Amino acid sequence: MAAGPPGSRRLLPLLLLLGPALGPALGQGLGQTRFICTSVPLDGDVCAASALGTGSAEELKGTVLQLRETVLQQKETIMNQKETIRELTAKLGRCESQSVLEMPGEGKGRKGFSKNTMGDLSRPAAAETLSQLGQTLQSLKTRLENLEQFSRMNSSSQTNNLKDILQNKIDDLEKQVLSRVNSLEEGKLSPRNESEERGKIESTLTSLHQRISDLEKGQKDNRPPDRFQLTFPLRTNYMYAKVKKSLPEMYAFSICMWIKSSASPGMGTPFSYAVPGQANELVLIEWGNNPMEILINDKVAKLPFAINDGKWHHICVTWTTRDGVWEAYQDGTQMGNGENLAPYHPIKPQGVLVLGQEQDTLGGGFDATQAFVGELAHFNVWDRKLSPGEVYGLATCSSKALAGNVIAWAEANIDIYGGATKWTFEACRQLN
Repeated sequence: MAAGPPGSRRLLPLLLLLGPALGPALGQGLGQTRFICTSVPLDGDVCAASALGTGSAEELKGTVLQLRETVLQQKETIMNQKETIRELTAKLGRCESQSVLEMPGEGKGRKGFSKNTMGDLSRPAAAETLSQLGQTLQSLKTRLENLEQFSRMNSSSQTNNLKDILQNKIDDLEKQVLSRVNSLEEGKLSPRNESEERGKIESTLTSLHQRISDLEKGQKDNRPPDRFQLTFPLRTNYMYAKVKKSLPEMYAFSICMWIKSSASPGMGTPFSYAVPGQANELVLIEWGNNPMEILINDKVAKLPFAINDGKWHHICVTWTTRDGVWEAYQDGTQMGNGENLAPYHPIKPQGVLVLGQEQDTLGGGFDATQAFVGELAHFNVWDRKLSPGEVYGLATCSSKALAGNVIAWAEANIDIYGGATKWTFEACRQLN
């Protein structure tokens, strides 16, 4: 919190001229006295400064107004902090009693918000972030409880010990979250310390999720490496997946995936690809009440998809740099096409490909308002345009369907962070 007006000057602690009402009281015993406010450089002589001229009335008036404005700003900051603490305490209380994972932030406080993919949107408040952390912990607790039956069936000491360790880690995380709340209430955390503390919690959360996922894998019998989906249950700025491999330079591409979401307004960012100097090299995003868009080198085309119904849909976008021609397919059928989308601009290599978040900086700068909420599977990338027949084969789960020759969907190619989860993919089994 600021202690006074900004700048490299300090104000001489003299009384201000606050009006005629204070004149008689201040003048008693002092005779005819004038009180002035003089600004002095940090390395200046206070005594010498007091002997200088009084300055113009306009300068004195400006100083008084500046001080009053500072006081009002400090008062407003204190009120905002009190409100944040009250909201934080209430939300954390709900998290502790919650038994079902909720979906926060959808349709709340976003009316009229405009997208800025370079990170100018406000970050979520500490209260909302802690609430989401609490809900994520509750989700992991539920998953751990679901593993108890498997543990009883496989009563090895190794399995039981692992379950106990995971439970203890969850308990420790809850204590850390509560400790952060207490520190916020007492004003102990500086912005730097708060950021470091949050980083520790999120790192532990990622490690905890990975160990639970490893335990869950013991229940899956020889699952094919591509038979999985990613789930992003919350609109956060820390849940995401990262593709281990970057993209090469491409003069054409086809990007296809299965996607399922009912988030509103807007499902967020299924994927983003950033390169040095350009955070929006290749992005798929649906923000607010706008249609889904594909961005290439910050150039935009609106896609005619209607997929925000909580059901699985297969989507494909193809593009060539020649004339910037693009096509959009939904469930195997071409829904739209266009041209002049970043014509003659090749997709640059050596970037970072992220699933579930929009990047404002290379590999980071995530904003919760642009995060993907839903499920995603079979994300494949080719360096050419697929034919309509090839796209249809993917959408109908044909046994002859191709895997991406640039990025192929496989568990070994994906790292997950922040509590995003992997589950068995069932959409194709339902179609067959």
